[in-house]
Amino acid sequence: MTKTTSSQSKLGLPELVAMGVGGMIGGGIFSVLGLAVGIAGHAAPLAFLIGALIALAGGYSYVKLALTFRDDGASYTYLLRAFPKTPFLSTLGGWTVIIGYVGTLALYAFTFGAYGADLLGQGSNPPFRIALSALVLVFFLILNLRSTSDSGRVEDIIVYTKIALLGFFALAGSVTVKAENLTPVLNHGLASVFMAGALVFVAFEGFQLITNALSEMRDPDSNVPRGIYISITVTSVIYIVLAVVGVGNLGEAQLIEAKEYALAAAARPVLGEAGVVLVGVAALLATSSAINATAFGASRMMVQMAKEKRMPAVLSGHNAAGAPHIAVFTLIAMAMAFTMAGGLEVIAAFSSMTFLLVSIGVAAANLKLHKASASSPLLIVLGLILMSTTIALLVRYLWENDRTTLTIILALYIIVGLAAAFYELLRRRHEQ
Repeated sequence: MTKTTSSQSKLGLPELVAMGVGGMIGGGIFSVLGLAVGIAGHAAPLAFLIGALIALAGGYSYVKLALTFRDDGASYTYLLRAFPKTPFLSTLGGWTVIIGYVGTLALYAFTFGAYGADLLGQGSNPPFRIALSALVLVFFLILNLRSTSDSGRVEDIIVYTKIALLGFFALAGSVTVKAENLTPVLNHGLASVFMAGALVFVAFEGFQLITNALSEMRDPDSNVPRGIYISITVTSVIYIVLAVVGVGNLGEAQLIEAKEYALAAAARPVLGEAGVVLVGVAALLATSSAINATAFGASRMMVQMAKEKRMPAVLSGHNAAGAPHIAVFTLIAMAMAFTMAGGLEVIAAFSSMTFLLVSIGVAAANLKLHKASASSPLLIVLGLILMSTTIALLVRYLWENDRTTLTIILALYIIVGLAAAFYELLRRRHEQ
């Protein structure tokens, strides 16, 4: 089936910003604030600043390459163009991105279930949390089987509502911040800021989704850079302010104890139980929009790879509404399995590490293609240094504090590598 191509049904800047912000403010600040505080202490807001700088560094290469090579394959396409003599790299990169999206979908569904169960008085009932996680995935499965315009309109409403709710909480909480809860700033050392920044990078994953929808947007030359940079900036400001408000109002020990409910717990001393409800509703909206945006962008990338025989060909199918229904079904099914089997720390660490690796790969591709993409080699190299340092510190942190999670992550990468190698071998045999 051909996709709808009328200009009225295509995505404009508001939808693209909503997609980027929706993809980033998902499980992010709601579920990983407690993890960030546990590592960086008072400097948790600086950890989110590190995450923002990494996102901007990666975003630069995504913008340049998206406007140079215009299709929905995004990072997979960029690796293929940069390293044509080693096509396995692009196949591996594509599979890595998709499994990373599965991880983030699982994170968003996990957070939705956790906050939903808490709001309904079932916070200590794991089966109830799992049921809510499954239900939200099924809802957005159905939505993504409909038209592009339906998905885009729903994204607009959800994203801008949650921004308003979080903005209200940030303003209310800023007047009750206690300076003693934020000082000394580097109470866990400077290295901890980068370690925490690496772990919470999953909270900035999402802006890449914009580059997966080039064929379904209006005026990409203008809207791709504006959509990516605006969404990263808006998200960064929200995260940093909320981290300051959270740490400044509740304190380090209580935020660590609250774990995935950290932001809701931080709202209690500011607005009482009404604040807990407000943040809970914002979390439900945030995770919902992130699931929607991620399923939309990731499924388009799977279609592109399937068309080029780097994933099962069946994934390239579209339904009567023009939606890639088999790709969407596959994504949601894998995310549902992951959110039921994995804990918050495993999901967050895996997703952050995966998208750090992918961002390094895209930056390396842009460095090789900098003449074609009209990019600054200096900016690319500076970004590569920042990202490489951050991921090395994340591995160090997991090695020292959670080797089980590190082992699980490495096992998942081995499985992804074998799958990519299998389909690369099939593709080569088909071409012979």
